[in-house]
Amino acid sequence: MPKSLDIPQISDAEWTVMRVFWERGEATVNDVVAALEGFTDWKPRTIQTLIRRLHQKGALAHEKNGREFLYRPAVDERDCEHAASRSFLTRVFDGRLTPFLATFAERESLSDEEIAELRKILERNTRDS
Repeated sequence: MPKSLDIPQISDAEWTVMRVFWERGEATVNDVVAALEGFTDWKPRTIQTLIRRLHQKGALAHEKNGREFLYRPAVDERDCEHAASRSFLTRVFDGRLTPFLATFAERESLSDEEIAELRKILERNTRDS
């Protein structure tokens, strides 16, 4: 797993764009514009700017495909989620996972399925330690 330093910081708007790439694997600017139509009110130029920023940050790779560039993720979705989660925990909970989970579980309604899934994760984590 790459160090969190290798994972670029991605803004909220950039997350929206990256999700299109993670879902599709690769896409052109026009593909992303079409995918986000009706989901956001962004102009095509805004999406193009976000894609350019993601490329500059190293989150996207690209290759020339005729007259367009074909972009693909250069970072793993799970690694980005982990880096963003770790950053949040550090900023808000001093890096401590237990207070975060306790606060969240106490204030949110968890379904039986979610509770069962959390139990499985915790049991697996305990066995792996």
